[in-house]
Amino acid sequence: MTEVRPLAGFTVGITAARRAEELGALLVRQGATVRYGPALRIVPLADDTELHAATMRLFDAPVDVVVATTGIGFRGWVEAAEGWGVGEKLLNGLSSASLLSRGPKAAGAVRAAGLAEEYSPASGSSTELLHYLLESGVDGRRIAVQLHGEPLPYFVDTLREAGADVIEIPVYRWVGPADPGPLDRLLDAVLEGTVDALPFTSAPAAASTVAMARRTDRLTALVDTLSSRVVVACVGPISAAPLAALGIPTVQPRRSRIGALARTVADSLIARSPKLCTAGQVLEVRGTGALVDGEWREISPAPMALLRALARQPGRVVSRRELSAELPAGGDTHAVETAIGRLRTSLGGAAVVQTVVKRGYRLAVNPAG
Repeated sequence: MTEVRPLAGFTVGITAARRAEELGALLVRQGATVRYGPALRIVPLADDTELHAATMRLFDAPVDVVVATTGIGFRGWVEAAEGWGVGEKLLNGLSSASLLSRGPKAAGAVRAAGLAEEYSPASGSSTELLHYLLESGVDGRRIAVQLHGEPLPYFVDTLREAGADVIEIPVYRWVGPADPGPLDRLLDAVLEGTVDALPFTSAPAAASTVAMARRTDRLTALVDTLSSRVVVACVGPISAAPLAALGIPTVQPRRSRIGALARTVADSLIARSPKLCTAGQVLEVRGTGALVDGEWREISPAPMALLRALARQPGRVVSRRELSAELPAGGDTHAVETAIGRLRTSLGGAAVVQTVVKRGYRLAVNPAG
């Protein structure tokens, strides 16, 4: 028997722009099918007038503290400055400031630029970094904060309230996708029930996805779907905030890393998959099919919709009328009977799905299952 990978049969939608392929590769390696619908695009640094203006502001007066939040952001900032012909001037200004890095990747980028950080929290936490700054005293100090694709209002506002003059450095700024088509089609797939998980790597991606649904009158349906059937995973609480505001439950890894996010998606999908003892076999229901005693069975959409409905309450008789409402394109009792026949064929026989005369169908769940 061919070995079945852990996420075989599941489809995951990815809305990220940066590191989308990395996240997708981790999931595909475990057997998942991945659909991409970027919710964002990154403004090229060399063309970013906001970044240029913020960088020029640094030359107005000496900077006391520079906060590097991400490695890719800090490197991109230095490279953009070099493109504008002020790279050496920027590095000279940074060398005279106290450099703080949020985590090891940011610290590595600082060192690669020939600079040295004064402090980096072991936790990689913005909160710990902010606490260090406040303990050091920031009143009257000029502080540059390299943003990482999204505003840091709490971080920046707290420093300003404590008396600091804060210059925000908007590195790799995110805006809406140039082509909204892939995201629009991904939302359709989510609502059609053909996407099992939707991970988010940033708050702007989550907010942009919500905004697309709102503009196209699909927000209520999306919230209902994400709150019930789809695994919604976020890399951290900041990324989850736009979804939490709508009451959408999310799962999050302990560490805010792409690899940990992929593992959380995988663990959540597997944990949600019904595993039943039916007709002397072990049946595991997945996104586009089922495992029968460990053997993969691909199932077409209509029969799969009925299997999910039957598996929600194993052993309960589900009427033809109830099942007809589950069919993706709707249908009458004849359509239900046809789909049940195809489901039995896909599962390898009639024993798993029982007909209860004049009442409907049920899964033949073993008493001990």
